[in-house]
Amino acid sequence: MSSQGSDGGAWLDRVLGAAAAVLLLGLMLITTADVIGRYIFNWPLRGAFEITELLMLALVFAGLPLVSRADEHVTLDFIDAALGERSRGLLRCFVDIVCGLIILGLAWRVFIKAGKIAGYGDTTDVLRIPVGPFVYFMALMVAITAIVHLIKAVLPGVPDKPKAFDPDKVSPT
Repeated sequence: MSSQGSDGGAWLDRVLGAAAAVLLLGLMLITTADVIGRYIFNWPLRGAFEITELLMLALVFAGLPLVSRADEHVTLDFIDAALGERSRGLLRCFVDIVCGLIILGLAWRVFIKAGKIAGYGDTTDVLRIPVGPFVYFMALMVAITAIVHLIKAVLPGVPDKPKAFDPDKVSPT
């Protein structure tokens, strides 16, 4: 992981990592309760599908800044081996700037959509949970992801050495 060792970044990792863990635990508990209720007691958990959808949304978007900060996105690094260390750093900076700007634009559009959804008063079908706050959460996490990329472009940290592909090595991810 070549992410910055800043206190703010570590705080972001801890908070979003803990949130993701709690969301995942909630997903497991709801799914377990629904399956047991459905197949053993013939009494499914009302609205389990909606809750699962909303928790999954929150889980994915809470993880997005973490993945960006840890450089865990799927990447094509076949050019890295042909470039020098300075060129790799410049390319990485350029990619982070482009990603940050594009993702910032996405955050803006999601925020506009969140306002419309909240204005309409959209809710889930069964439990009538308002959807607007979840879409605002999406916009916030996308904006944080954009900021992570822009900060990485300005404060690139320690440059990575190009990694040679080893088909026998087991990846931790």
